[in-house]
Amino acid sequence: MATVRVFNHHVHTTFTWLALADIVLFTVSFFAGSYLFATLHIGPDSFSAYLGQTPMRAIVFALVVLASLSAMGLYEPRMREGLNGVLIRTTGGFIAATAVLGLAFYLLPEFQRWGGALLYAAPIAFTVNLITRTAFINLTDLDQFKHRVLVYGAGFTASTITSSMRRKTDRQGFVIVGFVRVDDEDPRITGERVINLRQPLSEYARQAEIDQIVVALDKKRSQTPSDELFKCRLQGVKVLNIVNFFEREAGKILVDFASPGWMTLTEDMRSGSAKSLSKRAFDIAASCILLLGTWPIMLLTALAIWLEDGFKAPIFFSQERVGLNGKAFRVMKFRSMGVDAEGDGKARWATENDSRITRVGSFIRRTRIDELPQIFNVMVGDMAFIGPRPERPEFVKQLAEKIPFYNSRHCVKPGITGWAQLCYPYGASEEDARQKLQFDLYYVKNHSLFLDFMITLSTVEVVLFGKGAR
Repeated sequence: MATVRVFNHHVHTTFTWLALADIVLFTVSFFAGSYLFATLHIGPDSFSAYLGQTPMRAIVFALVVLASLSAMGLYEPRMREGLNGVLIRTTGGFIAATAVLGLAFYLLPEFQRWGGALLYAAPIAFTVNLITRTAFINLTDLDQFKHRVLVYGAGFTASTITSSMRRKTDRQGFVIVGFVRVDDEDPRITGERVINLRQPLSEYARQAEIDQIVVALDKKRSQTPSDELFKCRLQGVKVLNIVNFFEREAGKILVDFASPGWMTLTEDMRSGSAKSLSKRAFDIAASCILLLGTWPIMLLTALAIWLEDGFKAPIFFSQERVGLNGKAFRVMKFRSMGVDAEGDGKARWATENDSRITRVGSFIRRTRIDELPQIFNVMVGDMAFIGPRPERPEFVKQLAEKIPFYNSRHCVKPGITGWAQLCYPYGASEEDARQKLQFDLYYVKNHSLFLDFMITLSTVEVVLFGKGAR
């Protein structure tokens, strides 16, 4: 498979191996930096003692750098920038890691002697990382290192793959060998290889060295070749339906193809008191850290809003949103629109270049600063740190009538940030809501502390590069 499950989350195996290799290389780089520093600046009497304390510091260095690069999106398969983008992100990641470690060395006296080793280790690790990253990009572009996928079907259902996975980054871990045309099916595939089988499916799969078959039929029961698919599984070929394929490869659930009983029959949505307590502990800890790091920004934002609209204008605005199990609560945000933005009382989607947004509001929405007061919603328990975006009751009622499984997103608490916010730009229409729901359902089905931590890191990339803001 092109993915491996880590605490329910589907992670691409190539990036998993890259992360593990980077940890080893960063650890070795710190050893090399420590040796150089000790050789050039430490006397022979203290040389052995200095190097003897290196292993733990090397591991800390490797993990901090790994986290910083992850926050820059460098372990994200959907990253579309070329080598120039990789260079910019890698530079930013190493600057952030060096700043964090430098601050720790400065504040903690027992670490101060390790600042010298950092000055040598960081450039070594940076150079090694660029070399390995370039080699990784070139290798993962080769089809020989990708899983060979055969799609059984060439109709409307199968065309979802070609329309939703057009880019090379969408097919990071696999290559599509072809689409098998089935009788009585209206072919919709263009620009891809359509196969008219003249031999048993299992035989073709063996000859073409197929690793995985994706069943994507318009009429599943009448067209599914169960016996042949079973033979393929006996040959070691993985067989998936299109919903499971998108869940693994794209991190979303296709609501239009999921069966009516999908949400009730899935066994991954387990919860319990221990999981709920650990989730709540993570929410409180993350919110406290965010508050400690951003309170000066929040004060400056309040001052900026006052300066633009006058000291009698409100800084915050609260609005009713739908939370866990459909229960309403009032969300708190910095005001980014004019005071009378909805003077007629009618709910409206925010649009691109919305005239209701103030100059300060445009900046704080683009940088997500307007979301910071939601920290207090997390503190009181109305929201989680990570979860689906809380939506207005008017929109929820409208969308639930038109989009399958829409109310299923309320099985977990809404969050300040979430999987859908990372994977899809700002939604301002029914179709956007449908697309974002597919990512929300993936989170509902697979959420864990590991996924929450990964989303938290990736949110840094969203803020820095302004993704999805409006």
